[in-house]
Amino acid sequence: MPKEDISLIPTEMILNKIFLLREEKVMLDFQLAEFYNIENRALKQAVRRNLDLFPDDFMFILSEIEVEIMVSQNVIPSRQSLGGANPFAFTETGVAMLSSILKSKKAREINISIMRAFVALRKMVLSNAELRLEVEKIKKEVDNQDKNIEVIFRYFDELLEQKAEPRKQIGYKVSKEK
Repeated sequence: MPKEDISLIPTEMILNKIFLLREEKVMLDFQLAEFYNIENRALKQAVRRNLDLFPDDFMFILSEIEVEIMVSQNVIPSRQSLGGANPFAFTETGVAMLSSILKSKKAREINISIMRAFVALRKMVLSNAELRLEVEKIKKEVDNQDKNIEVIFRYFDELLEQKAEPRKQIGYKVSKEK
């Protein structure tokens, strides 16, 4: 009998915790710790013990400027609530790697939910790109139609400017003398 597909965390909730930093979609350590229901300190400690599993394209530490910007935009809480240390930012592959160091069943299940959220985000980005291309195509067609309409109006203007020449009458000529 197949196992029921129950998502532990709603996808929308996860998507709200994915940020774009350094041109990467990332999740921050304290938010992941909240999802895993562990202390952020424990998560960071586990990562530090296994730093070889987290190259720069899997995880990076936010700079002071990045933290200030995110705090000023109310994306993350104040610096005091972060415990003084700058947050770790995990890319999609970094989040996947977390499941290898956090060995609990719940952590694996939550990682599955997070991976699904990243996939959903990728699909949204792709569909937006397709929509953007379609809009650009329509804009080009409209521009082309505008040019065609301009040509038609130019021909109308030329026709209006031409003086009407007296036309030869068709049919019998009636003499005016009688």
